[in-house]
Amino acid sequence: MSEVTNTPAAQIDSIMNTYQRFPVTFVKGKGSYIWDDTGKRYLDFTSGIGTCNLGHVPNSVKNAVEAQLQELWHCSNLYHIPAQQKLADLLTSNSFGDQVFFCNSGAEANEGAIKLARRYAQKVKGTDAFEVVTFQRSFHGRTMATLTATGQSKIQDGFGPLVPGFRYLPYNSVEALSEILTPQTCAVLLELTQGEGGVVPAKKDWLQQLVAICKENDILLMVDEVQTGMGRTGKLFAYEHYGIEPDVLTLAKGLGSGLPIGAIVAKGEVAEAFGPGTHGTTFGGNPIVATAGVATLTELVETDVVQQAGELGAYLADQLQELAEDYPAQVKEIRGIGLMQGIVTEGLAIDVLNEAREQHNVLLLVAGPNVVRLLPPLTTTQSEIDQVINVLKTIFANQTEGGKSL
Repeated sequence: MSEVTNTPAAQIDSIMNTYQRFPVTFVKGKGSYIWDDTGKRYLDFTSGIGTCNLGHVPNSVKNAVEAQLQELWHCSNLYHIPAQQKLADLLTSNSFGDQVFFCNSGAEANEGAIKLARRYAQKVKGTDAFEVVTFQRSFHGRTMATLTATGQSKIQDGFGPLVPGFRYLPYNSVEALSEILTPQTCAVLLELTQGEGGVVPAKKDWLQQLVAICKENDILLMVDEVQTGMGRTGKLFAYEHYGIEPDVLTLAKGLGSGLPIGAIVAKGEVAEAFGPGTHGTTFGGNPIVATAGVATLTELVETDVVQQAGELGAYLADQLQELAEDYPAQVKEIRGIGLMQGIVTEGLAIDVLNEAREQHNVLLLVAGPNVVRLLPPLTTTQSEIDQVINVLKTIFANQTEGGKSL
């Protein structure tokens, strides 16, 4: 029997080394702000990577969850869960969908969507199709199927052999659309703005041509809105900007205001491919997370927060464009939609993040080595946007001419 040793945490951490964590420990959040364990306050323009869309600890969600905590935490999906039914009704009444499956994360939602597409092709349509087309630089999760669906080799490195049945095409390429179809193709899966891939929105003409191909050839269009959904783009769902209607929609992140929940929303004829015993989960849509989802979605659809997010997103984009014009040597491009914006930098994006956090108490994200990503809460204000713009101006000015401000 081996002996237990008291090894200092600085030498061996009991948590697996899968994250390159910044040297900060957060203990409290409210609205657009988050506090560390020393009491220092930060303006958070990450929203927990696009998760706290209503800001940290929104009152409406907190009150609903606190009430549910006094009643029932978990009962499994062997029984009816009223909050889950209410959340499904809210999602279907505010989208194209007819039925919903609840899970715990975006990766699980995309994994389930892939399973649904294959089963629909084989059990409903009666074909042997199984192939899912995705796109280069996409990100769909870290399960075996979803990391295979992800069009980035760095995500797949070391996990081979990968799951068969996926092909990757160039994103926004009209020429590549002719390569979508093979006899085995059953679905197309894509993000309407690639988040981890650099904050790259889909071009409207390209997307509409893609949709037409899917409809003409009876293959499913599955839209991954794990990051773009729940008001992030200025619409409740990003597909609304394009005048299209997918067959399957995946959600997570902002759906639970920080509690772990994911969802697959599908049209009825597609959802019928899942029958009892074909798919399941222990925790998905349990009373606590479903209650958080109901409170979150209710606020999004019954107030003007999504409309305001669209207006603030336009303001943020305008301010970033001015920033790019003022600092052309540092800023190469601004791209994004709504309150999901990317700054393509000449230098390393991580340098901008570190200076913003260490010198200005502002939290930002990266989306690749040279893209700074901004995902503020939908409840942010114009003054908070101005504060972040001023911080970015200071950082880019300091990078000019060897660090001397202009």
